[in-house]
Amino acid sequence: MSIKSDKWIRRMAEQHGMIEPFEPGQVRQNASGERIVSYGTSSYGYDIRCAPEFKVFTNIHSTVVDPKNFDENSFVDINKDVCVIPPNSFALARTLEYFRIPRNVLTICLGKSTYARCGIIVNVTPFEPEWEGYVTLEFSNTTPLPAKIYAGEGCAQVLFFESDKDDVCETSYKDRGGKYQNQVGVTLPKT
Repeated sequence: MSIKSDKWIRRMAEQHGMIEPFEPGQVRQNASGERIVSYGTSSYGYDIRCAPEFKVFTNIHSTVVDPKNFDENSFVDINKDVCVIPPNSFALARTLEYFRIPRNVLTICLGKSTYARCGIIVNVTPFEPEWEGYVTLEFSNTTPLPAKIYAGEGCAQVLFFESDKDDVCETSYKDRGGKYQNQVGVTLPKT
């Protein structure tokens, strides 16, 4: 199993629709020329962006967080280009990019250093073989201060690992009917 380069990422996105929309290079400025948190293809990864759809955790209903019986009232919906996460709290978002992961590929997603250096942690589970959809992102604000997340800018990097040709998985995420297959919006926990 090896990590895949920018050449492979471009080929898989352009010829096989692995990432849509796709940016073949690194974007570091917006249309107005202002610096942004970069996104697009890097040497050995792809920097994803979050959409302007956020679910910010709130405790106003004093609900117990239960992954087997999750209460949607635990979140406040925010649809803006900037999301402010309260101190020691978190928000969910989704990527602007839609992914179609090949059967012989597994990805790992890590937060970008710009956010990490501000105490904002991005948590995403691996994209499994033949998983497809928009990625639900979790941003944790580990600081005692409010923290901003910018929609449309880079927030995390996806690394792609391809199995050896003779060692492709027997059962993919799609084969087993994974519960987060083809997710469209910010997707809450399912059991």
